[in-house]
Amino acid sequence: MTSPDATPRTPRERARLELTRQIKQVALRQLGESGAAALSLRAVARELGLGSASALYRYFPGRDALLTALIVDSYSALGVAAEEAEQRVHDQSILTRWLAICRAVRDWAVAHQHEYALIFGTPIPGYAAPPVTVAPGTKVPALLIGLLAERVQADPPELPREAVPDDVRRSLGPMLAQLPPHVPEQLAVRGVMAWTYLFGAISFEVFGHRREIVTGPAPFFDYEIRQIAITFGLTGTT
Repeated sequence: MTSPDATPRTPRERARLELTRQIKQVALRQLGESGAAALSLRAVARELGLGSASALYRYFPGRDALLTALIVDSYSALGVAAEEAEQRVHDQSILTRWLAICRAVRDWAVAHQHEYALIFGTPIPGYAAPPVTVAPGTKVPALLIGLLAERVQADPPELPREAVPDDVRRSLGPMLAQLPPHVPEQLAVRGVMAWTYLFGAISFEVFGHRREIVTGPAPFFDYEIRQIAITFGLTGTT
């Protein structure tokens, strides 16, 4: 099978890559029309004029495999958008880089609402995301962890004196284990909260939960993410 990162060299490889692209494209459209729970290889095959779902088994052995591919693609695209936005302002302040990441995530979510709903919407009945989704799904949090690490090195923030409670530390064990040793746990906890507020704000907009409350979503979002950064100590002098 041709690697996703390899350039297809033979007509057969190019044909396979093109049909895989078409399968995903049709599946995404059906996700938008009927939701992830209603996705089926039979419906995708029918729309592509392939007759039966068995024609797709060489590409995706089942619905879950197709969903996983779409989730990986969506997380990867979101991560690339955030990474590229941060890279463009990488030499500027931590606040500027935080704002760039947040705006890129929002812009991607608004432009790709079906994909965003797939990875941040309602859980899909009967589907459990496999480990292959973890790495692409943590690209945005990894960027934030990087900012936290630089924030501490460049301009250590004032943090609450009390230690993170043991039960909180245990609940965040996997995340805390990934932190550079010089990042205080209190700041890491704030980072998790900032990340949660960021995606909560975006989800509220994408899913229309505050449509009647916020009529100018872009200006409000810019103000909101600045306040999140200030509240959780993500600003600095560098």
